[in-house]
Parts: sequence; C-alpha cells; structure tokens
Amino acid sequence: MLLLRRFAGTGRRRGLAGLASGVPRETADAVVVGAGVVGLAVARALAMAGREVVVVEVASSFGTGTSSRNSEVIHAGIYYPPRSLMACLCVRGKEMLYKYCAERWIPHKRLGKLIVATGLAETAKLDMLLTNAKQNGVDDLQMMEGSQAMEMEPELRCLKALLSPSTGIIDSHSFMLSLLADAENLGTTISYNTAVIGGHVGYEGLELHISESKELHKHSLGSHVSPQLTLLPKLLINSAGLSAVPLAKRFHGLNPSFVPTAYYARGCYFTLSQTKSPFSHLIYPLPEDGGIGVHVTLDLNGLVRFGPDVEWIDSGMDPVSCFLNRFDYSVNPTTCSKFYPVIRKYFPNLKDGSLEPGYSGMRPKLSGPGQPPSDFVIQGEDVHGIPGLVNLFGIESPGLTSSLAIAEHIVSRYL
Repeated sequence: MLLLRRFAGTGRRRGLAGLASGVPRETADAVVVGAGVVGLAVARALAMAGREVVVVEVASSFGTGTSSRNSEVIHAGIYYPPRSLMACLCVRGKEMLYKYCAERWIPHKRLGKLIVATGLAETAKLDMLLTNAKQNGVDDLQMMEGSQAMEMEPELRCLKALLSPSTGIIDSHSFMLSLLADAENLGTTISYNTAVIGGHVGYEGLELHISESKELHKHSLGSHVSPQLTLLPKLLINSAGLSAVPLAKRFHGLNPSFVPTAYYARGCYFTLSQTKSPFSHLIYPLPEDGGIGVHVTLDLNGLVRFGPDVEWIDSGMDPVSCFLNRFDYSVNPTTCSKFYPVIRKYFPNLKDGSLEPGYSGMRPKLSGPGQPPSDFVIQGEDVHGIPGLVNLFGIESPGLTSSLAIAEHIVSRYL
C-alpha cells in the first residue's frame, strides 16, 4: 500500500511533497508516530506480526530525540516498584536486548555496575534496593563491603556497595539502525519530515491530520497549521516521546481525563578529559528526586561520562514547538561546579578542571518535582474506549532497555 510514499514522490524517506490542493484521505493498517527506539521496536514487532506498518517521523532521521541523548545503559531492573510496568518490562527487555545484540552483532558490553553508599545513612537504602530488586526478579545482585568494592575499583570510595553484574552498555544508534532495517525488510514504510499535527475520532474511526514538517517550521504561536493529508488507520501507536502528551491532547474525541500532565526534566552530561578511565564498572550513587543520581558511565570506546543531573523545565511549551523538539539542549560549562562535589563523594581524586561539557537530554516524565516517580503508561481501548488507539506516555529511562519488551507487550495485548 505504501501510502505516504504515494504522496511523497519517489523513495520511502522523503516525506510529504507536492500534494494537490485539498486534503486527500487515505486508509492505513498500522501507523506508528515516532521513530525513536521504542517506535522502531514497535514497528518491527507489528510488521513481524503481519501488519502493514507506516512510521511517521517529524525529524529528518530516526532517533533524534530522547533515544540519542541518554547514557546508553542496559538497566537491570533494580529501582522500579514491584509489579510496575517499568519493572516488568525492564527485566524482560534486558533479556531480549542482550539476546538481540548477540544475534545481530550489535556493539554492547555487560560491564556491571556498583551502586554505592558513601555515608552511614545511605547503607540502609542499599538493603532496600536489594529487597526491591529481588521482588522484581533481579536475583544476581551482590552486597559488598566498601573494602571489597574498592578492591575492584581502587579510585572508588564508599562504605558499602551493591554490584549488579547484568547492567551493561550498548551502541544505541547501531541498535536503532538494526531495528529500522528489520522493519523495512518486512515492508514497513518510514516517512521522515512528516508530522502528525492532530486528529479526531470520526465516523470512519480514527482520523490523523498529517503535514510536512516544514509547514510547522513556518508556524508562529497561535497560528493554524492546515493538514495536507488525512490518514485513517486501523491501529495507531502514539510513540511520540517528548510530544506524546501534547499530541494526545490534539486528538478530539479522546477524553482529556485520560491524558496525563507532562513534565520535562533536562539532564546534562560532562565528560572526563583524561584519556584513561579511572573505572572499569559503571558507578552509581543512590537515587535522587527525578533521577538516579549523577553517575559514571562508559561508552564503548572507554570515554567516561558523568551525569545526568536533574533540571526541571517549563512544561508549558507551545505544542508545535514540542513536536519539532525545540528544547534547549545546550550545556552551560559553569554547571560543572555542581558536579564536582557530588562526584567527589565517591571519586575523591577527581581533579579540578577535568570535566568538559558533553551533551544533554530531555526526559518525558509524568511526575513533577517532589512527586512520587510515575510508571510507564501504555494506554489502549480498555482504558480510554477508542478502538485502535494506543498511547505511550512517560516512556523515559529504562525505555531503551525495555523497548523490545514494550513492543512485545503491545503486540500481545492490542492486536
């Protein structure tokens, strides 16, 4: 059927172009909004299940949002409340991800990580994390005295530590590229530079309003963006990441009570200027409000990164600006002054001037400052009553680890 290809000139990836006057209407089988790691995993799973899939992506390539601005860590499933979607899908997703990477030669390493207590008041929290992890099915953790951990990592200073052998790192770009290839080989169409600007529940079912992304770039606050195509999908997966909530708010006919409030937390990373890594494992402090603390991660080339911190930003952004990912991703070099004292709690030999600005990422959260952490929300007809619509809200960390399991969950529950 290659619907968007028909309206896009030649090639699957060129987006909408040269549309005639009026708004054409076309049917579709399954549409996935968003070509981040979760959207690509879902598209692949749907195609494997025999669905004819179209992925609509507002950017000019895949994975340009949250998927390309994270720690690239394969999480074990330690922190999340037992029986939560985050816990279940992280633990399941970790198994699936390691298997997929091994079969497809995706670069990854099972490095392991140490969660460290640097003060007496923190040691009891490690015991709580161990109990929580066991309830989540993570049964390979090892509690260590500080001396044991520091023998493993001589630059580390701590009183106690929790070793997670199954935590690792991954080349997320290679992973997404593989998912994309799988999906396209199964007939999936990818339409870049193409935006879903809204929709409603009409007499024929779901109706999506589609526009070229360049039309959104012309948009000024309060101005109207006219659709260039109306798409009528049998199944719609809203996997738009940072703009999933604003997009759902533009689905007329979806009860607003089912659309949660969106919060955004920016996290900055700094890199270590010295070439040799002081650590061979990932090093994590205990979790903090909005995140899991400024931690040490390594990439596959051995580059050391510290981050992310948590900076709550205004969530009242114009929806169109949100669709276009117009968040501020700059890293203020002076922010490192806040990093040094935090990092030195577990890495006291960190030298002044050794941190350099890296990059930042934005987390789509469903809970704000001081609120209890929220779970993933995968919301279908059983919740909101609209056949064929599946909303994915608050898919932040461990979204990368959970991506294959999220796709499996959607296929098993909503097909």
